[in-house]
Amino acid sequence: MNRIEIFRRLHQSGCFVIPNPWDPGSARLLASLGFPALATTSSGIAWSLGRQDNHVSLDDAIAHIRAITHAVDLPVNADFEGGFATDPEGVAKNVTMALETGIAGISIEDSTGDSARPLFDFALSVERMRAARLAVNASGTGVLLTGRSEGFIVGRPDLAETVKRLTAYAEAGADCLYAPGIRSKAEIVAVVQAVAPKPVNVLVGSDVATVAELAALGVRRISVGGALARVAWAGFLDAAKEIAEQGTFSRLSFGIPFNEIDSSFAPARSGS
Repeated sequence: MNRIEIFRRLHQSGCFVIPNPWDPGSARLLASLGFPALATTSSGIAWSLGRQDNHVSLDDAIAHIRAITHAVDLPVNADFEGGFATDPEGVAKNVTMALETGIAGISIEDSTGDSARPLFDFALSVERMRAARLAVNASGTGVLLTGRSEGFIVGRPDLAETVKRLTAYAEAGADCLYAPGIRSKAEIVAVVQAVAPKPVNVLVGSDVATVAELAALGVRRISVGGALARVAWAGFLDAAKEIAEQGTFSRLSFGIPFNEIDSSFAPARSGS
């Protein structure tokens, strides 16, 4: 099976974790731990470029997605934000570009980036999802399309509206549904039941649930967004602040040994 077929099969039963690397190195290390698939993170990529989330250009996003996809043999889902366009035609055009990077999945969200009007109008959001679906169909790749509704993380935590949007995105052709920010059992179950039998992705950004607990609620896919990147940045800043503020270096001793990290990136040996 190719990576797209593998990725689609992962969504058919059970529950799996799809962690989020932010560069080729973190992607390779996650792959070495046995995860079945990976997903890019818009925030992780942005921070690695010294920018805020959702402030990366289309060209830079495409370049990073391609770099991560080419670094591993695993299926990779692309966090493609809002498609880097407002109108459905623009979304379709940009999705077509993203499909050329070798991804196995792609997600499109409905947030605008405008705090006064954080979500695209309902009808436009549905048309944008339908445009992404048509772009995937036209490519003939079979890439899995995830529809995201962002209300719970942009100040509009309305479960009824979120369910309405996700249901419409499923009808417009999304293969997997995702509402980052939902956390309670009732919220998760409501989403799972509303879009069944299509799979649901749940975001975990802290120690709030286990894989087994989420699987029991019917969740098919679990991602961590920028959480792994935040953990990495926390260690980096903790050590750097000690040096800057105290002139001491004790926290450097917590780093992974040089030989251990360096050997993780040794080139694969060819067969004899």
